[in-house]
Amino acid sequence: MTALHRTAALAVSTTLLAGGAMALAPTTSAVGSPKCTYNLTDFTGTVDANGVNYRTGPSTGYPAKGRLYDGDRVRVYCGKGSWYYSSLAKRSKGGLAKGTVGWVRSDMLYQLAG
Repeated sequence: MTALHRTAALAVSTTLLAGGAMALAPTTSAVGSPKCTYNLTDFTGTVDANGVNYRTGPSTGYPAKGRLYDGDRVRVYCGKGSWYYSSLAKRSKGGLAKGTVGWVRSDMLYQLAG
């Protein structure tokens, strides 16, 4: 094999390996929160209560970023136990900006849909 052919073969192999690694890499949603123990396939949920704490981690031991109210919508990415890691679909009624990420208890949401 000539040096040119070896270089081309190496380039193709590297590209294929990189593509395979990207296919096996965790979803961007899971990368954002290492506390997740399972992934979900990007569900949308609607808050079913008023004054729900939107927390920095998956338990009541973590501080709240703010509060969510009935009808606020979140995009759920992954979870740990009965907690979901999510981002706000639009500005919350409590004033949190669209795209803010946080944790919400699963029993505070309804209308989970993919």
